Amino acid sequence: MAGSEQNKIPQPLWLLAELTYACPLQCPYCSNPVEMASVKNELSTGDWLRVLREARKMGATQLGFSGGEPLTRIDLEELITEARQLGFYTNLITSGIGMDEKRIKAFKQAGLDHIQVSFQASSEELNNFIAGTNTFEHKKEMAHLVKKYGYPMVLCFVLHRKNEDQVKDILELSIALEADYVELATTQYYGWAYHNREQLLPTKSQLANAEKIAKEYQKKMEGKMKIYYVIPDYFEDRPKKCMDGWGNVFLTISPDGTALPCHAARQLPGLEFPNVKDHSVSWIWNDSPDFNKFRGTSWMKEPCKSCDEKHKDLGGCRCQAYMLTGDAKNADPVCKKSPHHQEIIELVDKVDGLAGKPEFEEKPLIFRNMKNSKKIGAKNSETI
Repeated sequence: MAGSEQNKIPQPLWLLAELTYACPLQCPYCSNPVEMASVKNELSTGDWLRVLREARKMGATQLGFSGGEPLTRIDLEELITEARQLGFYTNLITSGIGMDEKRIKAFKQAGLDHIQVSFQASSEELNNFIAGTNTFEHKKEMAHLVKKYGYPMVLCFVLHRKNEDQVKDILELSIALEADYVELATTQYYGWAYHNREQLLPTKSQLANAEKIAKEYQKKMEGKMKIYYVIPDYFEDRPKKCMDGWGNVFLTISPDGTALPCHAARQLPGLEFPNVKDHSVSWIWNDSPDFNKFRGTSWMKEPCKSCDEKHKDLGGCRCQAYMLTGDAKNADPVCKKSPHHQEIIELVDKVDGLAGKPEFEEKPLIFRNMKNSKKIGAKNSETI
């Protein structure tokens, strides 16, 4: 790309370092790729240190360590130390499994700024069922330690039909744990969640009640606890500006070094995303064809192309467009201007009509684990 054009490209501000797909949990809404079992050869410590240096040189300031479960990497403290020295604001996004007081002390000494602990529900029984392991009490212990060592207390609860009715209890648990920030994260239906859509999609009444409670607590806890709540895409009629735009702000590096404009983009066909083992972060961001593929608005088809709101949402989510229409260039079907919007309405209505019926609710969840990943990968290979 010519220098004059390259100067128009905003440089990445947020680097998400997906250190590993290894994880002791089996959450059925995980955003990791369903075929994660085929991803081999995690980046070495040296590779990650180089990525951090190159991204910081480009201007990235926010760094998230995620996974899988990043605590499974024994070099995490070394990476945090380097990130701190480079001037990143560092975030650890964790289930808390694999963490103890000794390790939290080490993170503090290394200069970690922020720890976000995820919960699966407000009750021990449901939390452990969704996680696929007995984690609830340990998570609460880790939340107390996070507070003890002076970190901002940040809790994340992913909402779906199984726990949407617990929103009040979730917020009361957060108050009891003295949380500073609570993210009521709506399930995004790609990755594992896409395979579990009918089992996870909330009903309209659940959603209305959850939103009402969230707003009540936002008002009640104003100045004491910040509560983030966003309505799920499937219940909107306008798409969100996904990742703040393709290749605009966020850069994800997956465990094997594949660079992605968002952590779900690996599934898009016809794209061969570059790897940091082969290219510099600068070349990947500025010059690689796939990072420029959906950047800006020139790639758009109708109805996005002539839409007077295209600069607000940049067409919405490319992954959602592909999964629901078969073409990543189509308008995000969440948008009511999309010719495919009716399909989302029909799915929501279907779930609304069947939710609560035994034959519908008893359909088993597909849990995120390597065994299921291999099964799905083999099945997908047969259909190619």
